[in-house]
Amino acid sequence: MQGSNALDNYDAKKAHKSLKMLLNDKSNEFREIANGIGYPTTNKDWELIILNFCLDFSDCFKAWSSKDIDADHMQVHKCNTMMRQIGIGKSNMTEVTHLENIAYRIAEDFKAIYKRIE
Repeated sequence: MQGSNALDNYDAKKAHKSLKMLLNDKSNEFREIANGIGYPTTNKDWELIILNFCLDFSDCFKAWSSKDIDADHMQVHKCNTMMRQIGIGKSNMTEVTHLENIAYRIAEDFKAIYKRIE
C-alpha cells in the first residue's frame, strides 16, 4: 500500500501481537472486508493491509464526524477514495454501511487490544 502506513504509529511487536489476537475472533470480518474491497486474501500479509485500511477508515470517520478536526485536502481525497473502494459493485447503501461498520469495529477492537498489551 502506498502512502502513509497507519501502523507506523504503533510499536511493531505490540501491533503484531494485537493483530494475532484480533484475528482469533475477527478472521471472518477481515476476509469480508478484503472481499468487499477486492483485495486478494492470497497475498502475503494481506491481514496487515486490511488492518491498515480499517485504521485509516477509523481516522476518516473521526475527520467526518468531529467539529474540531479540519481534514486537509489529502485526507479528504484519501477518505473519498476509500469510500469509493468500499462502494464499488455494491447494490445498496446497506451493503456499504455493513462494510464500513466492520472496518470501524476492527480498528477500534485493534486499538483496545493494543492498549491492554504490555
